[in-house]
Amino acid sequence: MPLSTLVKTIQDIMRKDVGVDGDAQRISQMVWLLFLKIFDDREEEWQILNPNYKSPLQTRFRWSNWAANPEGDTGEDLIDFVNNDLFPYLKRLAITVGVTPHGKVVGRVFEDAYNYMKSGTLLRQVINTIQEDVDFNASEDRHLFNDIYEKILGDLRSAGNAGEYYTPRAVTQFMVDMINPQLGETILDPACGTGGFLVNAIEHMEKQVKTTQDKIVLQNSIQGVEKKPLPYMLSITNMMLHGIDVPVKIRHDNTLSRPLKDYGPKDRVDCIITNPPFGGMEEDGIETNFLKKYQTRETADLFMALIMHLLKHDTGRAAVVLPDGFLFGEGVKTTLKKELLKEFNLHTIVRLPNGVFNPYTGIKTNLLFLEKGGPTKNVWFVEHPYPKEYKSYSKGKPLRIEEFDLEKKWWNKRNTTEFAWKVSAKEIRKRNYNLDCKNPHVTVVDNGDPVKLMKGYKTLTEKIQSTRDMLKLELMQALSDNKNR
Repeated sequence: MPLSTLVKTIQDIMRKDVGVDGDAQRISQMVWLLFLKIFDDREEEWQILNPNYKSPLQTRFRWSNWAANPEGDTGEDLIDFVNNDLFPYLKRLAITVGVTPHGKVVGRVFEDAYNYMKSGTLLRQVINTIQEDVDFNASEDRHLFNDIYEKILGDLRSAGNAGEYYTPRAVTQFMVDMINPQLGETILDPACGTGGFLVNAIEHMEKQVKTTQDKIVLQNSIQGVEKKPLPYMLSITNMMLHGIDVPVKIRHDNTLSRPLKDYGPKDRVDCIITNPPFGGMEEDGIETNFLKKYQTRETADLFMALIMHLLKHDTGRAAVVLPDGFLFGEGVKTTLKKELLKEFNLHTIVRLPNGVFNPYTGIKTNLLFLEKGGPTKNVWFVEHPYPKEYKSYSKGKPLRIEEFDLEKKWWNKRNTTEFAWKVSAKEIRKRNYNLDCKNPHVTVVDNGDPVKLMKGYKTLTEKIQSTRDMLKLELMQALSDNKNR
């Protein structure tokens, strides 16, 4: 069956299970099962490529031994094995001494994973469906994993808990293309979600891979951190399907929980490409990990301080998604923007229109591109227009990568157009570091003072009502005169 249909088939089976409550649990249940199947398929390939490869899993816990046989354990025996043997064993791998890097990855994935299903019969049906219809060593199935992935993300969106870690593919690809990471450079997404930016970076650098050593270099270049269990599991799976066989540098953690002073030169990276969560507040105490001047509970501001700190002095550059509020905000935001202009070259801000991140948020967003080693002389602003036939973006009319051809053609020319203009750092300082600069080529209609407009509107409506009353009286008088004739 088509892989996108596979997801629906699995979820329909799970809906019959009394232990699985809602879309989020169904998705989580499906993802850990798919992960074990994918890991087993990858192990099969690794053993062919490397005869010395040894699985980190004991034989009885490998998918091919407990799940692959359609006539294998079912009912209470299967539930007992999964709950009391398999999960405890997999969770221990993260802390077991002597476990291989592959084993550590599996352990971290299962640290916060759970088996929600209570019916071993239904669980066996799900397992058999996955086993029968998916072979991730088949190039067409691996390629079509994107169908499964998009379906899972779609369901996550419907469940209402994907907005903080989903970025439209067109946006991730454009940002990676403009940052242009090179083989040998380190790439970090400190809030990597399901791994979209990192996958695009891998695909971008794969074109530069010529030798086995190059592949090893690429494997060691990709870094990410995600604090939530489900997107973390998806990101690990995504990495493995895109050639990062041992994604040990994708960590399950909160990037902001580490004190800023603990990051040293070895932690600095060449490229940061990210869409940090915005609009949220961090838990009490997280802000104390930062210098006093940066202390706030606003998540996006803390991430921005971290990004600025982690870029290498010579080659460091970043592309960051931030809301309009960062551009005109004050307090800590002003401090950050002041340092951005002083110590970085904040060379480009792409202003995205409404609807790009629908249905999660209607907040207008911007793509900030910066390089370590300032100061900034001029900031170029580029206003991304809707396609001619669009009035907004929607599920049926999403933002497409082709639309960014406008920015790509402009990028190296840096000329003033109806969509692009520059503002000097001197002017921005005069504006108290307000970066909410409007397109000067768009005619702004001044509608006047709202208070005066309201008074005028009130006077006008009173006159209209008076005229209506007068007409009504005259009409009634005319009707009366006709009746008396």
